[in-house]
Formats: sequence, C-alpha cells, structure tokens
Amino acid sequence: MDAPTPAPSFHSSKPAPFNDVGALPSNGIVSTIQFQSSAVPFNSAEPTLGRHLARRLVQIGVSDVFSVPGDFNLTLLDHLIAEPGLNLIGCCNELNAGYAADGYARARGVGACVVTFTVGGLSILNAIAGAYSENLPVICIVGGPNSNDYGTNRILHHTIGLPDFSQELHCFRSVTCYQAVVNDLEDAHELIDRAISTALKESKPVYISISCNLPAIPHPTFSREPVPFSLSPKLSNQMGLETAVEAAVEFLNKAVKPVIVGGPKLRAAKARDAFVQLADACGYAFAVMPSAKGLVPEDHPHFIGTYWGAVSTAFCAEIVESADAYLFVGPIFNDYSSVGYSLLLKKEKAIIVQPDRVVIGNGPTFGCVLMKDFLIALGKRLMPNRTAYENYHRIYVPDGHPLKSEPNEALRVNVLFQHIQKMLSAETAIIAETGDSWFNCQKLRLPKGCRYEFQMQYGSIGWSVGATLGYAQAVPNMRVIACIGDGSFQMTAQDVSTMIRCGQKSIIFLINNGGYTIEVEIHDGPYNVIKNWNYTALVEAIQNGEGNCWSTKVRCEEELIEAIKNATEAKKDCLCFIEVIVHKDDTSKELLEWGSRVSAANSRPPNPR
Repeated sequence: MDAPTPAPSFHSSKPAPFNDVGALPSNGIVSTIQFQSSAVPFNSAEPTLGRHLARRLVQIGVSDVFSVPGDFNLTLLDHLIAEPGLNLIGCCNELNAGYAADGYARARGVGACVVTFTVGGLSILNAIAGAYSENLPVICIVGGPNSNDYGTNRILHHTIGLPDFSQELHCFRSVTCYQAVVNDLEDAHELIDRAISTALKESKPVYISISCNLPAIPHPTFSREPVPFSLSPKLSNQMGLETAVEAAVEFLNKAVKPVIVGGPKLRAAKARDAFVQLADACGYAFAVMPSAKGLVPEDHPHFIGTYWGAVSTAFCAEIVESADAYLFVGPIFNDYSSVGYSLLLKKEKAIIVQPDRVVIGNGPTFGCVLMKDFLIALGKRLMPNRTAYENYHRIYVPDGHPLKSEPNEALRVNVLFQHIQKMLSAETAIIAETGDSWFNCQKLRLPKGCRYEFQMQYGSIGWSVGATLGYAQAVPNMRVIACIGDGSFQMTAQDVSTMIRCGQKSIIFLINNGGYTIEVEIHDGPYNVIKNWNYTALVEAIQNGEGNCWSTKVRCEEELIEAIKNATEAKKDCLCFIEVIVHKDDTSKELLEWGSRVSAANSRPPNPR
C-alpha cells in the first residue's frame, strides 16, 4: 500500500523580489505552498479542488465536458478524467468546444467546457458570447496562471506580453454573468459554488479561472464527498402576481380574437409546460417566434405556426397581426426576428411576459412576477376563446408540394426538405445552421417529441458543427439531423473528427450552393463566393479509416432518396455525411423577402442632426 501523501506545509514568507530578469528568487522560494513530496495524485479520493469541481459538475447534470488541453489546465483535466461520472471530450479547437457546450446545454440544461489561459480563453469567447445571447448556462473553465504569479509584475506566456495579464478576465466580463478567479484555496469552494449557482439561476454562462498549481491540493473546505448542490427557488411577489393576473384577465377577456405567441425566453424561465397549460385552458390560437421553434409542441390542436412577420408560415401572420390582443411570452424583438423592424404589431394591444416581469399594453408593469407562476395563474382565470383559431381554420389552405422532379433533374432545395420532413420523428432532433436552413427548417412540422435548435439571436455561422457534436453527446438515444451550408461548414469542419471519435450517429446534410447565400440576399458581392471543397473526400480524410462514418454526394432526387435510405437503414449506426449539390440561386422565398427587408434596415441613412 502506498504511503499517504504528506500534507502541505504553509509558509508565511513572501517570495523575494527578482535579482535578475527571468531568474528565480535568490532564496529559492518559488511558492508560498511547499510540499515535502509531490502533490496529491490525480486519482486520489482526497478532497482536492479538482475533485470538488468535478463532483459539482456531475451533481448539476453534466456528464460530458468539452475541452482543449493546454499547459495551464493539464492538472485540472487529470482530475476531471478521474471522476467516474464525467467524460472528457477533446475538441479540435476552443471555438468548437464552446459551441459543443452550447449544444449540450440546450439538451441537458447546462454545459461545460475547459480551455487554457488567454489563447484558449479568447478563442472560446465567441461561443460563450453566443451562449449568453441565447440564455444558456455554460460553465466556462479556464486553467489559469500559477497562483504565485498574480501581482508580481512577471510576464507570462500565452499572454499579450504585459505584466498585467487580466485581459482575458476583462473580455469575459461582458459575456458572462459571473466571473471567479480562483488563485487561493481559502475561498475556492465559495467562488466555484457561487459561479455554478449563478449560471443556473441566471441561465447565462459563467467564467471560472483556476490557477494551474491548485487542482491537486486538498483543503478542509472540500469535503471528501461534496454536500449535494441545491438552489433556493425564485419566488414571485404574491401581491404583484395577483395584481398582474387581474390586469391581464381584464385586458384579455374583453378581446374578441386574442392570440398567444411564445418566445425564446420560455426556455430560460422553465415555463414551457406552463405555456402549454395556458394554451389548453384558454383555447387561444398560439404561434411561436422563430427562435422559440421546438420549445412547445407543434402537434397541439391550437398551434398555428411560426410568427415571423412577412416571412411567417402560411396564414400565421394574418391571424396574429389581425388580433385585437396578443400575449407575447418571453419574446426577443431584434432586427432579425422583426424582419428589419417591419412587424405589424401595436404596443397597446400587447401583453409582454418576460421571465420575471409583465408589461400590459402602454400601461402598468409588474416586477418580481415569475413567468411560470403568471401563466399558471392566468390559465385558471381566462375565459375560453377559440375565435382566432376558428378564423385560422377557415382561411387555412394546406401547403402545396414541390413540382415533381424530372428523372435525374438537378436537385432543388424544396425537394430536399420535403424528404427531410419525412425523416422526422420523436427520436430525431433538427439543428439548423444560420442561413437559408433557418427558413427551410422553420417550415418543417415537428412531430411530437421531435426537437429543434438554431442560434437566431447571435447567428454565428459555423455554430452548428460544434452544437451538433454537443447536442448528440447529450441525447445519445436521439438521432440529430443537421442542415449546414457550405460556407458555415468551412468555418468549423474539424470537429466532424470528434463526432467520429465519440461514435455519434448524426446525419449531416451539407448544402453546397457555392457561397454565403444568406449574405447574398442581404448584400451581394464577390466576397460571398467561396472556394469549393470536395466535402465528402474531406470527411473521408478526417475519418482516415478509423471510426464509423459514411459519406456520399447527391445531385438529384433519386440519389437523395437512396442516400436517406442508406442513412436510416444500413448506416443507421454511423455518422452520415450527405453532400447535397444545389444551384447557387436556389433559395427559399422567405429568405428573399427577409433579406430585402434586413438590407433596407441595414442601409438606413443617418438621422438628421
């Protein structure tokens, strides 16, 4: 049996100042924490900082952590690997690790990623900003400098070469709701727990930097088995809730044809079930904003589609915009979701319900009222009103089918999505990349249990590759179907490698139309044309004879049907990559309309002074 590792001895003396540039202090002291032998081994059950963090991640529901190793985080990674409940997934780059944590958080409710200091932190920053904009709790952990280097005037590698190496922290302050710099064991427990709890409470990313010399050190604050993590629930102000409900009931019950529209903040507010309860109780026609697609069931009898102004699904905008009262639950109105600020809505007709606030028309605002509580209480008080849904039912005409393809005719995008629609079931999830896939996927009717994700607020092209990796890892019993444009794929293609290594079985439709089509419809130019790749050959090179992956290229409907048959039958346990060759001008009519309106909004002249 190995001898126990001696406890560290603590020295109160501070390091002596440098005598020479780049030299150790003359008295030989490098750290205020000295060990008689090596630190606690990473596979020890000792209550170390690294083990505490690993256990906390497991307790909040994280079983996979996406990482890129670097010298500042290696010891921490040892401890994460040693945790039986955690699976460490190495990604090809930090940006994709962040996107993967984003996708994982969408499926599991929380995600985590680990990178190294500054070079890793600033690389992952864009993905964390996207998670912030989409209200996703992502725990972003960075291996930081040795604790003794803080406040010393030393210049460190992986920094911009200044004695002040706080640039990474400053950058993360804008895109996270809490930042913890752990460079002292005394408050490490408190900082880590506060960061994690804040992420879960606020449904936003947090930043945790952990000095590279601390993960292996035991400390009395880290119990051998951490106390189970729990959060105090948020509560509504009861009087405010009752008053808000009373005002909303009066507002809505006098309306002739009210409607409900669900928004993306339903997820952060954990109010999806409450939304459905309200829809069941009141009988109103209800729609979703585009960024809320997949958050509420589309097989509900009163669901009328996606409300997206001029590019809404058929007959939806007519019902919403002609209503005399609309209840928007968790909306985000930006230039994209409003189609260049062109929605035909009137504020005085609207009730806006945010996660902790209710605004009624031009009138009163009620704070400290939780969305979930408000919707449940409102459903008990509203009079049923099916007028708007009956109007929708009267005017609705079922969608037509794409023109039948001639034999070996070049494949059209609308034919592609007609076949993708047939693939959907309770065992599938759709990931839609920024671009024309936004609009084509919005028209897909999701069967019960089918999931759907896209990144509308941030709209970072390339997001879907990492998000597909993370989402598929989070829900291994579902088959993820990703619709990705060629321009977006070129941004982040490397982590198809990680999907293969993890044994994932997603289906990727790579839509090859020769460029950035969404940008073309906003403002065309030669910069929107990209170098064509042999995408299937690239994936085969990435596979390199290892792992379970199948790829093919299709140019007509007959080849597409055969490819889908293969992907869903003989290759159902493989990662399937289907490159779809389409014409560069083959776009949805919705993108053409949306692009022209967004272009007009972007090109508004300066206001006169």
